[in-house]
Amino acid sequence: VPQHVWRINLDTPEEAHQNLSFGAADRWWEQTDLTKLILASNKLQALSEDVTLLPALTVLDVHDNQLMSLPSALGQLENLQKLDVSHNKLQSIPEELMQLSHLKSLLVHHNELSHLPDGFGQLVNLEELDLSNNRLTDIPTSFALLVNLVRLNLASNQLKDLPAEISAMKSLRQLDCNKNYLETVPSKLATMASLEQLYLRKNKLHSLPEFPSCKLLKELHAGENQIEILNAENLKHLNSLSVLELRDNKIKSVPDEIALLQKLERLDLANNDISRLPYTLGNLPQLKFLALEGNPLRTIRRDLLQKGTQELLKYLRSRIQDEVRNPNEEPPVTAMTLPSESRINMHAITSLKLLEYSEKQAAAIPDEMFDAVRSHPVTTVNFSKNQLSAVPPRIVELKDSVCDVSLAFNKISSVSLELCMLHKLTHLDIRNNILTSLPEEMEALTRLQIINLSFNRFKAFPSVLYRILTLETILIGNNQVGTVDPLQLRRMDKLGTLDLQNNDLLHVPPELGNCETLRTLLLEGNPFRTPRAAVLAKGTAAVLEYLRSRIPT
Repeated sequence: VPQHVWRINLDTPEEAHQNLSFGAADRWWEQTDLTKLILASNKLQALSEDVTLLPALTVLDVHDNQLMSLPSALGQLENLQKLDVSHNKLQSIPEELMQLSHLKSLLVHHNELSHLPDGFGQLVNLEELDLSNNRLTDIPTSFALLVNLVRLNLASNQLKDLPAEISAMKSLRQLDCNKNYLETVPSKLATMASLEQLYLRKNKLHSLPEFPSCKLLKELHAGENQIEILNAENLKHLNSLSVLELRDNKIKSVPDEIALLQKLERLDLANNDISRLPYTLGNLPQLKFLALEGNPLRTIRRDLLQKGTQELLKYLRSRIQDEVRNPNEEPPVTAMTLPSESRINMHAITSLKLLEYSEKQAAAIPDEMFDAVRSHPVTTVNFSKNQLSAVPPRIVELKDSVCDVSLAFNKISSVSLELCMLHKLTHLDIRNNILTSLPEEMEALTRLQIINLSFNRFKAFPSVLYRILTLETILIGNNQVGTVDPLQLRRMDKLGTLDLQNNDLLHVPPELGNCETLRTLLLEGNPFRTPRAAVLAKGTAAVLEYLRSRIPT
């Protein structure tokens, strides 16, 4: 950068020497300081510390150069509101940049950053932050302080998880996490009341979060993941959703509750494993685009799929009429019946493969529910929110097909042997019961991946869990667990999430730090003294590293 650019506020310009007729009113260089400097698309390899000679700068644009670092002097430009350093070769951001308290827009995309300064949260006036196309593996928890941020772009990095703290960004409207390695999304994301657009494409997600507070969410893009199940809970709060993009996943069924998304305009379900659709889709008043190609749909002919959205919707509406006229089951049930409205929802059993009898405050599951299943293989059972005191014995009749069972929010005091015979079980939710132990026979559940035991009465970590080596997630928060065995946990090489919050752990064994497959370890709310809260707040990787440092040599 030529030196006279940095000195433009100080030196009299050339033309003033040549033309002596400048009156006092015309001497612009004495009345105003430079506020915008654009040096984009050059071949700059460094910026001079002389940038401090331009204290009035509000905009500095040096994108598309060959900068490998930034001068710490940038931190003194206290009037700076927009800084664009994108498309360079930056490997770090100087800590001094965190002093730019008036900064509203920071564009750092397409660089070589692998980490960010911890003090990022000091940029409290930031409204736009683009960190896409870098090499970031984690995000500082201080992002929670960016309460004015409206747009955050983290796409095309190497993030495996997001800190739950980002849910504190109460102004955030657009969050882009496309092309990362995310396997889960923090459940607290669902409390982000301002969120309008969420991009999660090309990650490794197995499920979607529930979105109870995201009443303004208009676009949800989650294509090219490994999502298998689309639950009613994922959808039913999204009253404003207009775009739902889930193409190239492994979704097997679409819940009837999709009909509640009255503002949906675009629905992309191409290239999944969907064999049947709820005909109620035809009633969505705003739907203009529906993509279904690449699914094993049994009820819709391929030529119909090629006729376009309007013909498809017309066909679905006609099928609703047929079902109303010719109820093929007794009692008559239509595709319009949502699971909570009908005693036996045959549509749910036959097309969603779902046996649901929840929120009935029932002490037992009626036999007619099991009778109705007959030869229909159901994969999902939901008996939650009742008054069951035991696992229904007839559940064993479903052992050849059922893989997801919820018995949450009941009064069950022990797990029965019948439950241990459901050899295809992958997800088991028995939170909010009164369990104190698990039977050794559960070892037979050789496909179990996720178990939720939160809010029970366990005083010890159930030893049988150590022998179910397929487990990926164990949620046992809000019990009275006093100890865990780190050596046995280390053998569980698939375990990625272990929630031990709000238990009675007086001591965290340092050897737990050797459980390197853990991506999420939650320990808050226990009575131990170390690791201290400050260490816990840094996230799982930091906690494991701290624990390893305490292992006696």
